[in-house]
Amino acid sequence: MSELTLKRFRKFRSIKRGYYSLICITLLYLISFGLEFIANNKAILVRYNGQYYFPVFKKYIPEREFGGTSEAETDYRALQLRLQEKQGGNFVLMPIIPYSPTEALLDLPGNPPHKPSLEHLLGTDDRGRDVLVRLLYGFRISMSFGLKVTSLGMLLGICIGALQGFYGGLFDIIVQRLIEIWSTVPFLYIVIIVVSVFEPGYHWLVAILTLFRWMGMTYYIRGEFYREKSREYALAAKALGAKDATVIFRHILPNSLVPVITYFPFAVVAAIASLVSLDFLCFGLP
Repeated sequence: MSELTLKRFRKFRSIKRGYYSLICITLLYLISFGLEFIANNKAILVRYNGQYYFPVFKKYIPEREFGGTSEAETDYRALQLRLQEKQGGNFVLMPIIPYSPTEALLDLPGNPPHKPSLEHLLGTDDRGRDVLVRLLYGFRISMSFGLKVTSLGMLLGICIGALQGFYGGLFDIIVQRLIEIWSTVPFLYIVIIVVSVFEPGYHWLVAILTLFRWMGMTYYIRGEFYREKSREYALAAKALGAKDATVIFRHILPNSLVPVITYFPFAVVAAIASLVSLDFLCFGLP
């Protein structure tokens, strides 16, 4: 790691709110990948008749495994109560919040939505689903979606913008006109067309939004390359016989990433907002 990079990192650490916010959001995102062990209607561990089962990883039929009479998926909360009453050494270990984000809790008193309680800290929605659990899983989906769309879009935008700024001339003019044409294509109409042909899914939406999220980054990188390619270090690398790819990605690009780092968190938030807007218009994730 270069001295300049270390200096920039130390400067970032001096901004306490930004530094600790990054740590908190990173930890929460990493923890979200273990949500099945925190909020789930499937048991983490079941001990029944001397055998151990792990329903988080595998589906079990109660008629075959736990002495039930139904062929539907096991209700592990009911199984936990039944085994506690028998007290035969069998047990069910449930997550801290024993509810699924898609589970309609129709056995609660009254009609949904239900108000917050000790059992459901944020209550339930109009379909009887636990709001807190849905927020937790929604956080993981939204963050993953935003990071993927932003990363792929920036990667594409950085490559195209770098080539524009480095080579310039007629190549830059032609590519810039193509970018301007593509940026005028109505995003919502494309989504409607795709959704009418294919069933909307996570990867489809990532691909569509990526196609419309890379243009803005090309302007920043293009301007940075126009400035940096005339600096002494870039001219020296060319004079020593370095290939264009080496000059672009090894010498100029590391010194042109300031707008990328600055723009990245805002782009993630914008991608999440786009997903929410599509969900509101019924073109988002099922």
